[in-house]
Amino acid sequence: MRIARVAHPAGVAFVTVEGEGDDLVAKEVADHPFGQPTFTGKSWPWADVRPLAPILPSKVVCIGKNYADHAREMGGEPPADPVMFLKPSTSVIGPGAAVKLPPDSTRVDFEGELVAVIGRPCRDVAAARAKDVILGYTVGNDVTARDQQRADGQWTRGKGHDTFCPLGPWIDTAIDPADVAISTTLDGETKQDSRTSLLLHDVGELVEWVSRVMTLLPGDVILTGTPAGVGPMVAGQTVEVTIEGIGTLSNPVQPR
Repeated sequence: MRIARVAHPAGVAFVTVEGEGDDLVAKEVADHPFGQPTFTGKSWPWADVRPLAPILPSKVVCIGKNYADHAREMGGEPPADPVMFLKPSTSVIGPGAAVKLPPDSTRVDFEGELVAVIGRPCRDVAAARAKDVILGYTVGNDVTARDQQRADGQWTRGKGHDTFCPLGPWIDTAIDPADVAISTTLDGETKQDSRTSLLLHDVGELVEWVSRVMTLLPGDVILTGTPAGVGPMVAGQTVEVTIEGIGTLSNPVQPR
């Protein structure tokens, strides 16, 4: 099942997305997307709605240096344990929304990532049980002001700007994330090309690691890390992150 959040002619709603190609239909969910959804009976052609971020999380938990090739391109060795940090929820935007470049940064990078969406309150989850607390998966971009990250020696400012966490286009509840292709293009040119099987710490391990520290709530997201190939974006370009079995997240880049 694909779950999206959209603006439609009468407001905003969660929907399931059915069909393929140009024949997609958005069916309105009555309340929230957790558990077995019930429907209002309203539906719209996908072309008549505007996709938003598929979830508004209370927490955006991110994992750094979780692909060996990316850790090395950043000048270090792969860490033994997951490197965890947070982005503010105000950094989240949806498909088609612009990544806004802050005027006090000279380099803003894309980082395409697989994103796990939590489906129920949980704490101290064993890796083997992680699938029981995950609603599904979406596509993310851990946008980073690289110059600010390096200057500060920690990551909050460089990764926390408004618009620095695109998510979408929807949540897929059926995908097996163990070994799917992940790629990022900039104006159509491939910059990142990898597979999730190369994650140093897989999704189950990450849920266990994070949930030892903090209670996870429905809708919270875990960005699982980015492969090698990260690089700068400039105003006027378009960045697209594609994950096999989920879809493509596309965002234009603009000055703030």
